[in-house]
Amino acid sequence: MTGFARAEGALGEFGWSWELKSVNGRNLDLRCRFPAGYEQLDSYVRARAAEMLKRGNLAVTLTIDDAASQGRLAVNRAALSQVLEIVGELGAVKAEPPRLDGLLGLKGVLELELPKVDEAEAARRNEALQRGFDQALKGLAKMRGDEGARLATLTLAHLDEIERLRGLAAASAGAQPVTIRQKLERQVAELLQGLTPLSEERLAQEAAMLAGKADVREELDRLSAHVAAARALIATGGAVGRKLDFLCQEFNREANTLCSKSADIGLTNIGIDLKAAIEQLREQIQNIE
Repeated sequence: MTGFARAEGALGEFGWSWELKSVNGRNLDLRCRFPAGYEQLDSYVRARAAEMLKRGNLAVTLTIDDAASQGRLAVNRAALSQVLEIVGELGAVKAEPPRLDGLLGLKGVLELELPKVDEAEAARRNEALQRGFDQALKGLAKMRGDEGARLATLTLAHLDEIERLRGLAAASAGAQPVTIRQKLERQVAELLQGLTPLSEERLAQEAAMLAGKADVREELDRLSAHVAAARALIATGGAVGRKLDFLCQEFNREANTLCSKSADIGLTNIGIDLKAAIEQLREQIQNIE
């Protein structure tokens, strides 16, 4: 589900802002970006997000605004000495001497030194940042909830369409045993012109066998049950996206079976329309948590 939220705060000259962006996803997937020195918030952010959200790709960005804690670049002289020592050991190798910018560009040679903050102040800042994240997360959850309410209306409309098509399939002549028998009688009569006709008993046996193969009442009953289950889930609320995903698979299974059993073009067309309606429902459900 999509959503956006932002929360800002400050402790004296120490300011921050949280930015949360959420897009659709089958599972909950977090990508976090923290300034240097604030990586310890990662576990808190992931735990809180998992408590409130079940699905979606969530991008979390923390920005710190504190002129006093920007830090300064410093040379790690121990690392630089080791590099120069290695260069001296490889002096016999024919190569251009190392440039200063190349040496400073080596990992670990140039470091960012952050000003030290006492434990009490660090704890205050950490608690304030956590509260700020909780505020942003609640805002995101509310936006996703508002979107979910709109999606529920659309999903119910798709279910209404599936139920309408299910009713048309049930009323279709191709789903009626009497129609199947009449069709068989016409076909047999055409094939046996001038020949001995089949006995009534044999004709009844063949009709019963064809009617059994073409009987879609079980599929139609299960479609009704799935529609009722989907409506109950939506009425219950909460994180129902995965369960609705499963029901969509069941919808598709029944529609495919109905089409494969159909021996009537009218019933087949209804089955195709039913599959299209189920696909529209499935696409909508991908947006539901």
